Amino acid sequence: MRLTDWLIIIALGTVWGGSFLFNAIMVQEIDPITISFGRVFFAALLCWVVFFALGKRINAKGRTLAGLCLLGIINFAIPFALYPLAQKSVSVGVAGITNATTPIMVVIVSQLWPGGEKATLGKSLGVLAGFTGVAILMLPALQQDGQSEVWAIGLILMATLCYGIAMNIVRSYHHLDSTLTTCVALTGASLALLPLMLALEGIPAIERAETWGSIAYISIIATAIPFLIVYKLVERVGATNFSTATFVAPISALLLGLIVLGEPILPVHLFGMLAIFVGILMIDGRLFLLLKKPKPTL
Repeated sequence: MRLTDWLIIIALGTVWGGSFLFNAIMVQEIDPITISFGRVFFAALLCWVVFFALGKRINAKGRTLAGLCLLGIINFAIPFALYPLAQKSVSVGVAGITNATTPIMVVIVSQLWPGGEKATLGKSLGVLAGFTGVAILMLPALQQDGQSEVWAIGLILMATLCYGIAMNIVRSYHHLDSTLTTCVALTGASLALLPLMLALEGIPAIERAETWGSIAYISIIATAIPFLIVYKLVERVGATNFSTATFVAPISALLLGLIVLGEPILPVHLFGMLAIFVGILMIDGRLFLLLKKPKPTL
């Protein structure tokens, strides 16, 4: 794999880790559904501008477009609201680490999905290791009767479950232009969130500059731009190599939480992250390849 590809993957992981920091900033002024709507709405606008600037056309029919809108609700609208809701009770680092269970959720959903990839023994062990990491993260809250923190981690796991479902749904649309898929999915998410936001949270009154900056970051830098390049990158480097972005995001979230918000990095965070990383390595087979690698003879 080329150096530029590795740099892009590291940059994507860093950017996605940063989204947890900006969620933490936004929840101080606006509500979770509003955050989710702002993220998908502005991302959709930019993606459509790029779509038409490239001279592309909408070559899908109504049923396909409806399916892509449903994909957007599952892959964008619901998770993007669950994360800020959860971050009212957990730190930036814990949110980023728990989000790293996404590949583990993909394995679980694929096992149950019609025509999905069935889990091997190695992947099953990886799932077990991953959830062991989540249990480690929950230990402090359980010991201190911190039920809100436990529920918050549960909400993040629900968000990663949505990603697992979406990853299986998107396989049905591999024949479509990836830019069209992103545009319609983000639009569907926006249309679903708008009435919910108005009914439950009302029209937001945003006064802080950092809130507007955070919305710009998560919508443009952490959503629109990455999803316009992700599919092409995966085609070039493969899903296994691309999955290394999962390792970068929680590290980025931990460091940003420490530097910007002064959130402490506890040993339990590192142990939980290590267990989840081991699980991911088991799932993609790298750990077993390293163990089987023959030792050099003298």
